[in-house]
Amino acid sequence: MTNVSKTALRVLGVAAIASLGAAAFTGCASVGGSSAITVGTTDQVVSLDPAAEYDNGSFAIINQVYPFLLNSVQGKAEVTPDIATSASFTSPTEYTVVLKSGLKFANGHDLTASDVKFSFDRVVKIADENGPSSLLWNLDSTEAKDDTTVVFHLKNANDQTFPATLSSPAGPIIDEEVFPADKVLSDEEIAKAHPFAGQYDITSYKKNELVGFKKFDGYNGSLGAAVNSVVNLKYYTDSSNLKLDVQKGNIDVAARSLSATDIESLANDSNVTVHKGPGGEIRYIVFNFDTQPFGAKTAEADAKKALAVRQAVAHIVDRQAISDQVYKGTYTPLYSYVPTGIPGAVEPLKDLYGKGGAPDVDAAKALFQSAGITAPVTLNLQWTPAHYGPSSGDEYALIKSQLEATGLFKVNLQSTEWVTYTDERKKDAYPAYQLGWFPDYSDADNWLTPFFLQGGFLHNHYDNAAVDALITKQGVETDPAARQQEIEAIQLAVAKDLSTVPLLQGSQVVVAGKNVKGVVLDASFKLRFASLTK
Repeated sequence: MTNVSKTALRVLGVAAIASLGAAAFTGCASVGGSSAITVGTTDQVVSLDPAAEYDNGSFAIINQVYPFLLNSVQGKAEVTPDIATSASFTSPTEYTVVLKSGLKFANGHDLTASDVKFSFDRVVKIADENGPSSLLWNLDSTEAKDDTTVVFHLKNANDQTFPATLSSPAGPIIDEEVFPADKVLSDEEIAKAHPFAGQYDITSYKKNELVGFKKFDGYNGSLGAAVNSVVNLKYYTDSSNLKLDVQKGNIDVAARSLSATDIESLANDSNVTVHKGPGGEIRYIVFNFDTQPFGAKTAEADAKKALAVRQAVAHIVDRQAISDQVYKGTYTPLYSYVPTGIPGAVEPLKDLYGKGGAPDVDAAKALFQSAGITAPVTLNLQWTPAHYGPSSGDEYALIKSQLEATGLFKVNLQSTEWVTYTDERKKDAYPAYQLGWFPDYSDADNWLTPFFLQGGFLHNHYDNAAVDALITKQGVETDPAARQQEIEAIQLAVAKDLSTVPLLQGSQVVVAGKNVKGVVLDASFKLRFASLTK
């Protein structure tokens, strides 16, 4: 189908394939019956529109239903063609992907190179504040040469991360006959139009309450067909209820987020199995350079004092105490921007702040004195319940206690629910706030480019041209040794600026009933429903 005919169809609109009947939400069994796999989570969805999602809760669904050009099969971190037959650099600035022929979306529409071009053009054009457009920093243009051939034209040659980017939240392929080119589509409209060609179609959708998935027999990618027919995704606002339901067998899998205490308790429960996998997740505090104490747009704006505030926090915070007291070792101290275990990771914060990782209150006091800061400094610190697990409240209460015990800070803690939080933080509402990161792919770049290149997705007004140049350079560096040196230099540079203060690194943890098979947690950092059976 040509681009012209597809555009015309999109203008005319697409009729709903299925309605969202109220009866579908009376309980899990009504969605798929007793044989269905039921997964529980506290992670909330921001958007099912790939142009407007860049969060773990949304991607947990998107990863199941949309097709990708490249993907990582279970058990492996590296990406290979998914709905493509081949993908390679055909010149230093051209990455060519050839699609499989005869691809279709669940609604019957053809999936062609035109849809691929539309998908990437749209993410870049909309550039939604909650979206993944920052991942496409090196994409100059996308060309559909024919129905099955797509050429990505890159700004910088030899981009070492671009193939992985095609498997990231920036990479879902959408139906151009359904989505508008210049605005975000609501979840309800998306669910009704069935613009999916991944391992599943969505059969029913009630946002952040219950989602019904059905195996999509038309999926023709490298991940293979789902071994189950129906999956239900049930949302919880209280992790204690999530724990109780997986214990009682009311759900089959609890896939984020349980407290450390609950995980410890469940490990001794004979009815369930606690699965742990490699962890690329990190937790950190973000500083808004405009609104933090002495920030650029405050009445007492002073860049030297603002830096001293950030550095003092880095000197004072006791990561080991947070790990031990709050998370019981399920999260470990993080002194870097790239987590331990990822090639290129170093620990500059351990050298620059504290005493080899332990707090150094005297150093923080000396900073304040040198900068001319009269203590205590009022720090408004925001956190969000549920999204990062029920222990977040304890984590930030402990951070408040640590900071205030020095006499250098008066900390005002406030919390906001996630959906509101994601919008408010970009509107300069929070001078300092909690965030976590769930990686898109297992390359050091993924913990650097999205955060720091030209402000990244943080929108915290951090801007360092030297850092931007280093990030751009490492992204196209073909010499592995030279690239590692550049990645290490970036971590040192941002550690000196402290746009964020890294706190913790976590493992993947999923709890499942003893009768549940096929839970796979690997370095792809993606829990896929398709392998689950019982």
